[in-house]
Amino acid sequence: MDFSISPELDALRRRITDFVEREILPQESRADSYDAHENIALPLLAELRAKARAEGLWCLQLKPETGGLGVGRMGMAVCYEAMNRSIFGPVVFNSAAPDDGNMMVLEKIGTPEQKALWLAPIVEGKVRSAFVMTEPHPGGGSDPSMIRTRGEKQPDGSWKIYGRKWFITGAEDAAHFILIARTSDDPKQRLTAFLFHRDQPGWKIERRIPIMGPEEHGGHCELTFDGLTIAPENVLLGEGAGMKVTQIRLGPARLTHCMRWLGLAKRCVEIATDYAAQREGFGVRLADRESVQLMLGGLAMEIEIGRLLVMKAAWALDHGSFARKEVSMAKIQAANTLHKAADIAIQINGARGYSKDTVLEWIYRYARQARLVDGADEVHRMVLNRFLDKEGPDFWRWTVAGEQPR
Repeated sequence: MDFSISPELDALRRRITDFVEREILPQESRADSYDAHENIALPLLAELRAKARAEGLWCLQLKPETGGLGVGRMGMAVCYEAMNRSIFGPVVFNSAAPDDGNMMVLEKIGTPEQKALWLAPIVEGKVRSAFVMTEPHPGGGSDPSMIRTRGEKQPDGSWKIYGRKWFITGAEDAAHFILIARTSDDPKQRLTAFLFHRDQPGWKIERRIPIMGPEEHGGHCELTFDGLTIAPENVLLGEGAGMKVTQIRLGPARLTHCMRWLGLAKRCVEIATDYAAQREGFGVRLADRESVQLMLGGLAMEIEIGRLLVMKAAWALDHGSFARKEVSMAKIQAANTLHKAADIAIQINGARGYSKDTVLEWIYRYARQARLVDGADEVHRMVLNRFLDKEGPDFWRWTVAGEQPR
């Protein structure tokens, strides 16, 4: 693959970088920039979103006909990294989870009517959305085949939904939901994806689950369903296609997490490097100490490995592959690199890093979830081992020019 980027993509990256530096970064140090859950306050978000749209920096992950910039997965890798130099970045550009993944899957597989009703308001920034899959034990988590929330088909073709979900990101503020439920015992067609609106009866939010780190808007919620009725036209991709919907959505969505996490990891290195260049102890700058140089040099390499893995996975997705193997490798590397970068940056900054004088402690608490969300490290290593068992030496095969990635 060619690792160069086009002049047009580089120009877009520069515009995003400039916007983050000029408009977003200064807001991080203001107490009134944060809501009660340590995310960007909604009035400030609305102001910055209006500016981003005015500068043509909106929904770049979507096709132009959908309202985006059509940069593709490789272009997203370049731009999302630049966006997430700030902890507030992605949501300002309408490129934050879970809306990001929901918009991409609806764009790809929604009917024209579904796109008009369910996708367009998210693209326009009028509503937020959530993806409703994870369940408490013994239901499904990383293994969707374990899902117990059930959909019962009615004589008129509609569906009734019964069950429980939890850790549903953004649910408290969401208006549009994509729900995965069991509708059959057929192993290949047991799941179906449904679309519903928050104002429909038959479901409720039981609680917003307190978590260790700062939260996305709408938190992480536990939901119960007791007869939610869903019309047949709000089935996504057809009855029994729920597993395919999850595959289409989760692969690219996992990768966009990685893109954003690498931006935050670079920010950690930036803060650590700046401080090490100034801080002296026992007559020596921290930057001149070999131990600090080893830490920062090692982090620079880990971030670059993550970028290469992300770009390879993005390239495979752009060429029509599900890229399961590539996405799993990128997910493990990017998540662990972010956690390591935050930890080392705090260590170099000492008490300053542990305080709220920088965003490092925010990033550190946020980073711990990276090794859990969208599949724990161990799950992705098991995925890689399955590919190794299946492919043997071909696990490391090169894709020959003209071939489609596997």
